[in-house]
Amino acid sequence: MKQTKVIIQWFIAIVLQVLLFNNLQLWGLCQPQVYLLCLLMFPITLPRWADMLIGMALGFFMDILCNSIGVHTMACILVMFIRQPLLATFVQEHERLTGEISTQTVSMDAFIKYSIILVFLHQICISFLSAWTFHHFAMTVLQILISATIAEGIILGYNIIRSR
Repeated sequence: MKQTKVIIQWFIAIVLQVLLFNNLQLWGLCQPQVYLLCLLMFPITLPRWADMLIGMALGFFMDILCNSIGVHTMACILVMFIRQPLLATFVQEHERLTGEISTQTVSMDAFIKYSIILVFLHQICISFLSAWTFHHFAMTVLQILISATIAEGIILGYNIIRSR
């Protein structure tokens, strides 16, 4: 039952990303990567290599759907590589024993710190790999700030609604 729920959540997040958020236009500055929610809330009981393999698979799938060449794959692998040490830093041992990460299982403060760092890291990686130049550095930084802030708001909003 729980696996079915997780698969449905992944499917909905990916469909929303491809059909809605990839087409969101705010002067060309906003493209929130909401599919990252799938990786942020992934159970923490798997070994690190399995996390990175799942991140690679999701990133590769998003690269295919978004017609990008390895950008999402690189960003997802980086997020999953950083995820375990970040969880060890922000989440207490008894909270990690629950096996999943959400505002229901860890403190709100820990979840916010954890998600903000990973969302911004993911967006930085995607934006700079997509731009592939520093000619428009200020515009790229503005895009990172707007996209990551909107994505973080959506992720936190989803978690708060889910916890009620």
